[in-house]
Amino acid sequence: MKVVGWHASHELYPPSELLRLGRRAEGAGFTAGMCSDHFHPWTPQQGESGFAFSWLGAALQATRLSFGNVCCSFMRYHPAVVAQAAATLAEMFPGRYWLAVGTGQALNESITGGAWPTKAERRARLREAVDVIRALWAEETVTHTGLVTVTDAKLYTRPAKPPLLFGAALTAETAEWVGSWADGLLTVGHESDGRRAVVEAFRRDGGAGKPMVVQAAVGYAPDEDEAWRDAHARWPVAGLGQDLLQDAPTPDQIAGPAGQVRAEDLRGKLRVSADLARHAEWLRGDFAAGFGAVYLHFVGRGPERFIDAFANHVLPAC
Repeated sequence: MKVVGWHASHELYPPSELLRLGRRAEGAGFTAGMCSDHFHPWTPQQGESGFAFSWLGAALQATRLSFGNVCCSFMRYHPAVVAQAAATLAEMFPGRYWLAVGTGQALNESITGGAWPTKAERRARLREAVDVIRALWAEETVTHTGLVTVTDAKLYTRPAKPPLLFGAALTAETAEWVGSWADGLLTVGHESDGRRAVVEAFRRDGGAGKPMVVQAAVGYAPDEDEAWRDAHARWPVAGLGQDLLQDAPTPDQIAGPAGQVRAEDLRGKLRVSADLARHAEWLRGDFAAGFGAVYLHFVGRGPERFIDAFANHVLPAC
């Protein structure tokens, strides 16, 4: 089944506005949703950062859509707390919630005051956190000492069936690692060659046959220049390197480099076009690559216009 979902960007909109937009997306024909999970926006100019788990409870109640989020489960959140939050949502809304976990960004995780680990250590911590989460969902009493610590933890409220646990991966190397332990893959929109490399790597080491979903950042306006202007103003971080985005501890430290990004630097990194047929073509390419769901993260202005235009002209063409 091909799913085209709507992405709720907590960096760009207050949670009350996202709830309204989620209802509109459902009414327009989007069949699923997901949301970001940030303590800070990427830059101060983006201006928002609602709490994802609170919002997800409201969104699942206010709509019939399935929802998921991607979070780092070993610093700002303790893995036992992530397991409890996810189990509660999955118990209240059976079959409609999924969780993705990744190695995070200092932007959100360093607020607790600890030193920001290397990528290798973050991977190791995440792998331990995943084992803790799964054990708690399986009704085990968990005591674990390692890079994460858990003492006598047991979840008394659990869903009849645990949610799918996806692994987030931006690169082929990470996708191959994720394939060995995750229930599925969550990645971002790539050009065709990069997309193929991520898919092949995920399938190579245990991911074959598992679900794959992609979050694609898109810009749209009836005028091409307007579409690019708005996307550039709202999401210049797409033009920055992953080392900066992972390691910068505050929005202010990202704002300076983001201000140097030009619109042309975003080509190939954002799906921006005034041509709705082009957007449909991008989606068909994702489905042809093996992704079962594509979540559209609109980074321009005029979210109602985006929802309505895509519902009328893009979704039917996919």
